[in-house]
Amino acid sequence: MLLPCFYLAPVSHYCAYFRADEVRFEVCDHFVKQTFRNRCLIDSPNGALALTVPVVKTGAKTPMRDIRISDHGNWRHQHWIALESSYRQSPFFEYYADDFAPFYEKKWEFLADFNEELMAMVTSLLDIGKPVGRTSCFEGDAFAALPTFEPRPYYQMFASRHGFLPDLSIVDLLFNQGPEGVLWL
Repeated sequence: MLLPCFYLAPVSHYCAYFRADEVRFEVCDHFVKQTFRNRCLIDSPNGALALTVPVVKTGAKTPMRDIRISDHGNWRHQHWIALESSYRQSPFFEYYADDFAPFYEKKWEFLADFNEELMAMVTSLLDIGKPVGRTSCFEGDAFAALPTFEPRPYYQMFASRHGFLPDLSIVDLLFNQGPEGVLWL
């Protein structure tokens, strides 16, 4: 199955990954702004909060594998503070914080590399690791075969304020359910 290379991908993305026999990341497709390739949604006291990894300006048809992360601003610190503020009181944040912290300390050059390493770490934490490759060239409609995702509610920190928010970033499931998060996939 071909999957796009997302930043802290939504639960539905990991659900597709979990159910696939073989996974390859599509990194030759053209980078599209305002997608999950460089942003994710987390739960916060005020509802869903978008975190965006800034990228260096590119041409209209730049392949995902060539997208560079911009060091403009203090985004790594801001993302870590947002994750910490939103999930500090969640049941498993402290358990996984040391796994995620290095991703917000080290400088990564390419977005695809950063996303791929994050996904490898998350799948390892959920104990669903399987071999993952990359596409070597664009292979047509890579995402047409993604299975339908039916979100099943799980405990979320701020559900009493704004209800259950489906298909947030995998960190929401991981920080709230821990190793049992795999049961929701």
